[in-house]
Amino acid sequence: MTLNIGIVGTGWFSKVHADLLAGMEDVTLKAVCGSSRQKGQEMARAYGAEGYGEITEMLDSHKLDAVYICVPPQSHGATERALIRRDIPFFIEKPLAATTEIPASLLQDIKERQLLTSVGYHFRYQENIQRLKQRLSSDKVGMIVGEWMGGMPGVAWWRNQEQSGGQFTEQTTHIVDLLRYLAGEVTEVYGMFGNRIMHEQHEGVTVSDVGTVSLKLASGIVASISNTCVLPDGVGKSGISFYNDNGLLDWNPERLLEMRSGESKEYKNTGNPYAAESEAFLHAVRTGDRSRILSDYEDGYKTLKVTCAAYESSLSGLPVKL
Repeated sequence: MTLNIGIVGTGWFSKVHADLLAGMEDVTLKAVCGSSRQKGQEMARAYGAEGYGEITEMLDSHKLDAVYICVPPQSHGATERALIRRDIPFFIEKPLAATTEIPASLLQDIKERQLLTSVGYHFRYQENIQRLKQRLSSDKVGMIVGEWMGGMPGVAWWRNQEQSGGQFTEQTTHIVDLLRYLAGEVTEVYGMFGNRIMHEQHEGVTVSDVGTVSLKLASGIVASISNTCVLPDGVGKSGISFYNDNGLLDWNPERLLEMRSGESKEYKNTGNPYAAESEAFLHAVRTGDRSRILSDYEDGYKTLKVTCAAYESSLSGLPVKL
């Protein structure tokens, strides 16, 4: 059966998903909804789809099997509510919002209706992350160190704390999510954020440009995750490392390094995790089998709670228990 899909959002990431969907068998991208009708039509044209500027109009005009939501953190709420009301499964990009308020109320409705959802934590679908998960199952981890070091994205909303939630919630969320996925739930966070450089170089910067967060896990593992957005274009470093008495497991988006005493192995990353997460979601839409979805809305909400708690802690100067 052919699935009819809609997309909300017309940014770069919407096009990443649209291109993947366009290449799939038995999948048709039917409609695109933008922040204006013009934007929706502009993107839709390239895929032979219809363009809209209003979610209810798009849903009234088509019988859609699922919808992809790729909008900035501050633009969540109305789209999800419209889909929940009509029981339409959705795939949503991270983070779920800039704060926990809207997702908390949406989650109640999603759970009540047992609506099928998937969140775009694509690194979970990497072969190396699955390899790492398997390696860690026989290790007693001592501590974990993660980082997301890069530059400041060029969009105005990203620089605004109220709109993006800040770097830790908008970008470093990937590392926080991997920490949870690979090592279990976080029970306490202590965040320290600062403004060093970016507020002097750009107008309207209200996000911190450096930060480090200490995390305590339910298992007793201690972790720290740092981030910065002060680096120049093309310079960056992100990843997560696990330390124990067997050695070191060090992951970044390109490769996994396994170092044991006297030997080390490197695994290059292969496959396309964006394709894998979409295939898992669409398989669930078709069959009802959700087992291949590695992060649903409830799971994505748990990651958001950790990142928002880190920001809250940085304001109060006190640890926050979850």
